[in-house]
Amino acid sequence: MKHGRKATNQHLVIYLNRADNAHPPRFGFVVAKTVGSAVQRNLVKRRSRAAIRERLSNFQLGDSLVIRALPGLADLSWNEFTQELDESLNKLVASGSESR
Repeated sequence: MKHGRKATNQHLVIYLNRADNAHPPRFGFVVAKTVGSAVQRNLVKRRSRAAIRERLSNFQLGDSLVIRALPGLADLSWNEFTQELDESLNKLVASGSESR
């Protein structure tokens, strides 16, 4: 993303762009072959979609979020994955609270 904010941790890079328009929140997932086999990449995508679905109420109209998976993410448990996701999302919200 050219605009917006970025938060990183050991297994995730998350980009958030908050625009002033009326489209519903949009989400994208980037899982490269470096993450693992096709089975592992699909697991990461399914987990990412499920985790975002649980957190939909945290997003506003006009938000665009991209989650980029890094190697090792497929080896995490569900709880470890959601904890890393929440930490990154909290960083983004905290860093953007003064701009909006």
